Amino acid sequence: MEEPQELPEERVNEDAAPSPQATRIAELESQLAQARQEATENWNKFLRERAEMENFRKRQERITVDRVQQQKKALFHKILSVMDNVERALGYQDTPVPTIGETFNPYVHEAIEAVDDSDKPEGIIVEEVLKGYTLGDETLRPARVKVSTGNKQEQG
Repeated sequence: MEEPQELPEERVNEDAAPSPQATRIAELESQLAQARQEATENWNKFLRERAEMENFRKRQERITVDRVQQQKKALFHKILSVMDNVERALGYQDTPVPTIGETFNPYVHEAIEAVDDSDKPEGIIVEEVLKGYTLGDETLRPARVKVSTGNKQEQG
């Protein structure tokens, strides 16, 4: 007679509670699935936050550009008002200092360069670099000019 063979432990314990090892594996698989889900949620949160930061940066750049543009406009409006007033004032008086072709006058002209080889005689203004203005007998700003030193080649 044959001896009864023992059934493997797994088959015997089918109806019994799962082994501690199988329980541990199931628990770890559950934790892994939960960790993967949290990682996916965190990644999505990160992407949303990154997009929000990019949108915030772009919005701040637009606000800054708009603010600078508004400040420029305000400044130009003020400058234009001043220019209009100066233009009206100049219309009432002959305030610009005469320059080209005039004799250099140190009270109303500022010589910034002496020009050799000119067909003009010595002391005659040949170019105006910056317009000068007077108010009555007072010089507001001297005209910056280039003055002829005469034709040195003829004299030499």
